[in-house]
Amino acid sequence: MTDAGNAQTDSPQEYFRFDTEADFQMAVDKLFQQPGRELRVFDSNLSVLKLNSPARIDQLREFLAANRANRACMVVHDTDHVTRHCPRLMNLLSRYNHALQINRTSDEIRELQDSFMVLDRNHYVRRPVARFFRGAAGINDESEALVMRSRFQEIWNASYPAVSSTTPGL
Repeated sequence: MTDAGNAQTDSPQEYFRFDTEADFQMAVDKLFQQPGRELRVFDSNLSVLKLNSPARIDQLREFLAANRANRACMVVHDTDHVTRHCPRLMNLLSRYNHALQINRTSDEIRELQDSFMVLDRNHYVRRPVARFFRGAAGINDESEALVMRSRFQEIWNASYPAVSSTTPGL
């Protein structure tokens, strides 16, 4: 599979820090503006990503609809926020169940405190401590994005499918 991030190697590298929720949300918006095929998200419960807001759901929908090969993989410690407070995300999961998966961390890694998003192998948004908005984002920063991509794979391997778009028993 060709990584869409390969075309970005000639683009200028951008790095910026943020300390507020507004700046964090702008960093996430900027990440969604980048072309890519594989979005990986690790967060305690996805609440700060505002995945029930129409604007954020539109961004995720546009990402998934841009190419049949696009995938979004998310890992959370707690699924309650998603299942109880994100009906738009649940609808998107139903429509794109082939391309969107939400896993839950196993007990062994529930103590992890950071949060990050990585798009392909070039772009990322990271908060070292998920309960604070302080963090950094990089666009066309392959070295740091590759580290986060590798870390995500370790987290993914220590997680299991936990959110389904269907109701059990029906």
